[in-house]
Amino acid sequence: MKWLDRVLRNWRIRKALPHLAKADWLLDVGCGDGELLRQLGRNGVGIDPRLTKPADVPGVQFVCGNFPDDLPAAEPFDAITLLAVLEHVPEIDKPTWALACHRLLAADGCVVLTVPSPRVDAILAVLRFFRLVEGMALEEHHGFDPGEVTPLFESTGFRLVAHETFQFGLNNLFVLTKNKTPSSFCRPKK
Repeated sequence: MKWLDRVLRNWRIRKALPHLAKADWLLDVGCGDGELLRQLGRNGVGIDPRLTKPADVPGVQFVCGNFPDDLPAAEPFDAITLLAVLEHVPEIDKPTWALACHRLLAADGCVVLTVPSPRVDAILAVLRFFRLVEGMALEEHHGFDPGEVTPLFESTGFRLVAHETFQFGLNNLFVLTKNKTPSSFCRPKK
């Protein structure tokens, strides 16, 4: 991972962390090197098909595998994160992923996810050409429209709690709750 990849990853993590402050049991889908779970310092599970050397994070189980099929049985999670992940999922699988998130969450759990603007693909291609980023799995981006996130998750029983753009409008943070009222797990710590 190059320095700019780390800067962008850490920026996403900083946006997500306030919404995870009260979540004790977390599932990080597409956990990469486990940095979110390390920074959060909570118990949980990280799953990623590209996981090569799991980070050493006490209370965290890392799984090299695909969500949701390779996820080990576990208690319902307080929160599930998908940071820069959903745009890599083939269209046909997205409803299955949203349903799996709903099934795996506690009654008042939430999903915190980030999705880049489709314009990011061209920017990343240029940055990768100049070797400023690795452009992790850029070829898997499918020009996913962030406007599809809310309807996708609402169709499985979620409710949008928050949506904001960041990284100069090129990235989107979504917080969705399984419950009809905002979860205490999802509210930023004041």
